[in-house]
Amino acid sequence: MINVLMIGTGEYTTGFVSGSMAASDKRAGVVGTTLFDLRRRGLVDKLWMAGTNGTKFPEIRNHLKRGIADVYREMDVSFESFPADEVARQPDAYLRALDQLSTGDAVVVFTPDDTHHEIVMAAIERSCHVLVAKPIVKRVEEHRAIIRVAESKRVLVAMEVHKRFDPIYIDARDRIRQLGDFSFFQSYMSQPKSQLQTFKSWAGKSSDISYYLNSHHIDFNVWACSHIARPVSVRASAATGLAQSQGIPAEDTITLMVDWENVATKNRATAIYTSSWIAPKADVHSQQRFFYMGHLGEVNIDQAHRGYTLASDAAGYSSLNPLFMKYTPDADGFFSGQMGYGYRSIELFIRAADEIRQGRSQPEEFRGKLATAQETLLVTAILEAGRKSLDTDGREVKIRYGNDPYDISL
Repeated sequence: MINVLMIGTGEYTTGFVSGSMAASDKRAGVVGTTLFDLRRRGLVDKLWMAGTNGTKFPEIRNHLKRGIADVYREMDVSFESFPADEVARQPDAYLRALDQLSTGDAVVVFTPDDTHHEIVMAAIERSCHVLVAKPIVKRVEEHRAIIRVAESKRVLVAMEVHKRFDPIYIDARDRIRQLGDFSFFQSYMSQPKSQLQTFKSWAGKSSDISYYLNSHHIDFNVWACSHIARPVSVRASAATGLAQSQGIPAEDTITLMVDWENVATKNRATAIYTSSWIAPKADVHSQQRFFYMGHLGEVNIDQAHRGYTLASDAAGYSSLNPLFMKYTPDADGFFSGQMGYGYRSIELFIRAADEIRQGRSQPEEFRGKLATAQETLLVTAILEAGRKSLDTDGREVKIRYGNDPYDISL
């Protein structure tokens, strides 16, 4: 069994935000629920969790007991935490947590974007495998450095992008690759205004809504068109006002306009990625959809609406997607969300890391199967180019390619 350290204690890990249960569809978290269940199933052994404020851990443990242990049979939610409960502020507590791990153990990182590089590099230096929230990092040079060190240490580093495990997105990706040259892609993804408060500590300071949301469909576009087409330039535009009125120095909505080039034919393509966190409260927490056009056909997906709705006195009207995470227990009271693509994206990484730890596989064998650092460099390039464009009044930023596969610069 493999040991796992969770770094970051927020919404995606625990479902605990600003002293209470998250108001989103992740009230029990995703990372924690998955890893507790993987321990129940015998894949995971020891679990640690590291944050920056130890005084939050008693509340987090109570939250996990109410949201997980009291809901599912035989679900142990215990973990060792860093820093200690009486320590109010210790930003580098994760380093002491990393010291508990052994070569080949796994680290799952869900922290603000500007902290990823330092944390991931520290984990790699200890020869641990790392799954990190998208984007892996904010800058191409940081991403390239991670690839170099990960390859030298023979460890697996991957980005957690669960859409790669959504059966509909998988099928769309396979069909897209049969539609000839890439021509046009347009995506939209939003979250409600409440997220501005959820992420107010880093919004506009350490990252923006494009890094947070556009990264999903940028990764899908890169994955779907890998070895078929590549991005060559980026221009960005933003809408502002609402976040700033709440004292948050962030854009409300960001659109990236990206020119692509088909590798074989040199035919050009266009992609438009839009993300926002000022949407009204609606039937889903996150509106998300895309349209793809190739020379031989088109694909259109409304990911948020699967034709499954619920109306209740307690929650009103909502569109449901248990294909992501199924939180309702089975007939025997056990957690039964193992087929959800939010769960599978974490489980498959943990299984890959364990296979490498045991010497049964090599890190490069998981390229094409997971969103490895090697395969997601272009995602970082597009996102960084978008930020550079925004910071220079929307000027075009070129993506340049050298002879080496990872020789990419802006």
